[in-house]
This record gives sequence, C-alpha cells and structure tokens, in this order.
Amino acid sequence: MKQIATATWALARACHPLPALAVTAVAAGLTLGTDRTAGASLTVIAAVLAGQLSVGWLNDLVDAPRDARVGRVDKPLAAGEISPVAVRGGVAVAAALAVALSLPSGPAATAAHVAALISAWAYDLGVKATALSVVPYAVSFALLPAFVSLGQAGAPLPPAWLVAAAAFLGSAAHFVNVLPDLADDAATGVRGLPHRLGPNASRLLAAALVLAASVLLAFGPPGASPPLTLAAVPFAVGVLAAGLFLDRRPRSRAAFRAVMLVALVDVALMLQTGVSTG
Repeated sequence: MKQIATATWALARACHPLPALAVTAVAAGLTLGTDRTAGASLTVIAAVLAGQLSVGWLNDLVDAPRDARVGRVDKPLAAGEISPVAVRGGVAVAAALAVALSLPSGPAATAAHVAALISAWAYDLGVKATALSVVPYAVSFALLPAFVSLGQAGAPLPPAWLVAAAAFLGSAAHFVNVLPDLADDAATGVRGLPHRLGPNASRLLAAALVLAASVLLAFGPPGASPPLTLAAVPFAVGVLAAGLFLDRRPRSRAAFRAVMLVALVDVALMLQTGVSTG
C-alpha cells in the first residue's frame, strides 16, 4: 500500500501540477460563464484537465535524461521515484480521456482542443529547443477560449480580442516559465527562443506581452467599464515598470514577480469577460 501511495504521489508531481491546475482553473472560469448545464461544464473542465496532465507527463518523460544529467532531484522521473513505463501509461490514458471528453462539445470544439494538445505535445517533443519555442504556447493558449466557445449552441467563435489576449498570455508564460531554467537548459543543449534572446530581453518581452494582454482585455469587450477594467492598464504599467527597475539588482526576481502579478490580473479580467462577449 505504501509503495502504491509513493508511486501515485510521484506521478502527481510529474504532471507539472501547478501549470496544469492553473490552465484548468482558467478553463473552468470561462466555461462556467457560458450557458452550459453543470454536467456539460464539468465535462469540458475534465477534458482540459486530462489534456494538461498528458502535456505535463510527456514533458517530464522527454526531459528525464536531461533532468538527470543536471541533478534535478525535484523531478520524480529523473530521481528514479517512478518508472518511465508508468508515466507513458499516464500520457496515453490522459490523452485518450482528453479527446473523449471533448467529443460531447461537438466536432468544432473537439478539433480546437485536439489542435491545442497537438501544439503542446509538439513543444514537449522538440519545438522547445528551437527558435519557434514560443509558438506552441501562443497557439495552445489561443485555442483554449475557442474550445470553450465552440462547444456552445451554434458553435460561436470567441471574440478576436479574447483569442489574441490568450495568445499573448501564453507567450508571456513561456518566457517566464523558462527563465529560472536557462542555465540547466543551456547545459543540456536546449536553446529555445528565450535562450537565444537572453534573460534581459526575455523579461522585457514577457512584460510587453502581459501588458498587451491587459490592454486587449481592458478595452476589447464592448462597453467594458467596471473598476477592475479601468484600473488594469495603469496598474500593469506601474507594476511592470517597478519590477523591471528593481530587477537591476543582482539575483533579483522582481521582474519575474511583476510579470506574474500582472498575468494574474489579466486572468481575472479574462474570467470577468468570459467567452460569450461579442
């Protein structure tokens, strides 16, 4: 029993739980803002969670040899806490569930979700080490509101400003996510776009991307004027300017924290507007 519990815990940690739950939470917020029934909403949320699990497990599976080389003891596969066979099984089951749970949303929504997953899997399988590493993040995030929207009656397309804002947020997430691992990645031959641009340019680009998302989410919805919306852009400008200024200190993570804080506000704006806004 203890061995099963240990393996289950290792498998849970290998799926990149925080990003998986964060994306699922965004999908849940968008879905609950539509006119779906509770059962239909749960099916969409479960589909996104299953897809994110497949992406996270595949990422750790592909990265395991590199993680072991640089001594990543926080990675269950690299540390030998779980077998590759178990993780491969997790990837296959989660991927199959993601597709099956998408089907009740209709063919257009299913196609959008499958395309998002193919894009994310492509990142895991090698695109992450190329100059196009940001593209899967942009594509997969942009397709998230499309999956939610296309599953509604009549399969309506989401508004263009929402798709663009999601793409900008996904792109910013790529740069922010990679920054802490630049040294380890360089040591194992991974050279994605952030590695080629360098840490300073990557921070600036991440800040510009979340600011662009803030502008779209604040001014994209027709007639949007709640206090949160009106305050979003000046707040983003102030936080990002302070973060970039303080980041000049050695070993500072001020810019990273500033980008993450603005991204959280952007997610709140996205959930406020939903996918039904024309």
